[in-house]
Amino acid sequence: MNSRLRVDIGRQSLTLEADGRVLKTWPVSTGRNGPGERIHSGCTPRGIHRIRIKVGAGCPPNTVFVGRRPTGEIYSRALAASYPARDWILTRILWLTGAEPGFNRGGDCDTLRRFVYLHGCPDAEPMGVPGSHGCIRMRNADIVDLFDRVDAGTKVVIEAPDRTTDADAG
Repeated sequence: MNSRLRVDIGRQSLTLEADGRVLKTWPVSTGRNGPGERIHSGCTPRGIHRIRIKVGAGCPPNTVFVGRRPTGEIYSRALAASYPARDWILTRILWLTGAEPGFNRGGDCDTLRRFVYLHGCPDAEPMGVPGSHGCIRMRNADIVDLFDRVDAGTKVVIEAPDRTTDADAG
């Protein structure tokens, strides 16, 4: 099966496609600062990417990750109250790498070195509106579902209203 993911920043959605047809669409939350590729921008990078690494297989839902490693904590409201400033990365991580040199790969626009992921977040966080620090947030059940359907190397096309991408390139 030839699958790929399409993230629509304008619609705040992620779609799994295979062999030219839509398999499933989920709501997401992308960067609160909008689309952009620069390091430290808090923006979600556009263009063609690939899933570089899958992290968290077999971990229970709401597993807390720091530096892509499980901390041993399970997210709860009480834990959140103890760490109000934490950017919660939960359940699974799909770490992205850019595929367009000079745009989202290399230099000060490198998606991999910016640590941009598709990841779970607290289920109370709103979906359908930008709110992340540049990553693509999903509900925990949704990221588990997606994680189980894709492999490292899967193409991820991130589109914004100001830049569409030829999804068949790369």
